[in-house]
Amino acid sequence: MLKNDRWIIEQAKKGMIEPFESSLVREIKLENGNSRKVLSYGQSSFGLDIRLSKAEFLIFKHIPGTIINPKRFNPKNLEPVPLNEDEDGEFFIIPAHSYGLGVALEKIKVPENITIICVGKSSYARCGLIVNTTPAEAAWEGHLTLEFSNSSSADCRIYANEGIAQLLFLEGEFCDTTYADRNGKYQNQPQRVTLPKV
Repeated sequence: MLKNDRWIIEQAKKGMIEPFESSLVREIKLENGNSRKVLSYGQSSFGLDIRLSKAEFLIFKHIPGTIINPKRFNPKNLEPVPLNEDEDGEFFIIPAHSYGLGVALEKIKVPENITIICVGKSSYARCGLIVNTTPAEAAWEGHLTLEFSNSSSADCRIYANEGIAQLLFLEGEFCDTTYADRNGKYQNQPQRVTLPKV
């Protein structure tokens, strides 16, 4: 069963999501008293729009002859992207036809009878930015590492501290072995990009 806003708010009060925004935020107040529109984040009817952290954003650099091996991942294949800022907010740039890794601002603690599916937001999809569908299994905990593909022929901004993806909470029967029970390799991810592990 897909969980609704009431359930998500109730679980957030118990520590499932931190920080948690109980309403859908589309505009923020600035220190100078003005306001600015943002890509929405916070509680929706049947999901939660999470934000991209400004802590880190990495893109794959092109190194001719390099083969990326998930069993022996070389972090030198990635390069950090600087955080920029203008009147529209803080943002990273993901170049055309490239792939990047970021991390969610929110820390998640998944209940033992829930699986979370992380999907992209339509505002970014309409710009050619695809968020990889990512699951978070029963009893997983941490900051999600988020994967982005810029399929467009233009560079694309990705805004920090604004909505980047939506979490959908699916309830099932309690499982025999949770992600935490089996010491899942991506358990307790920090607010930094977590690289592939085998």
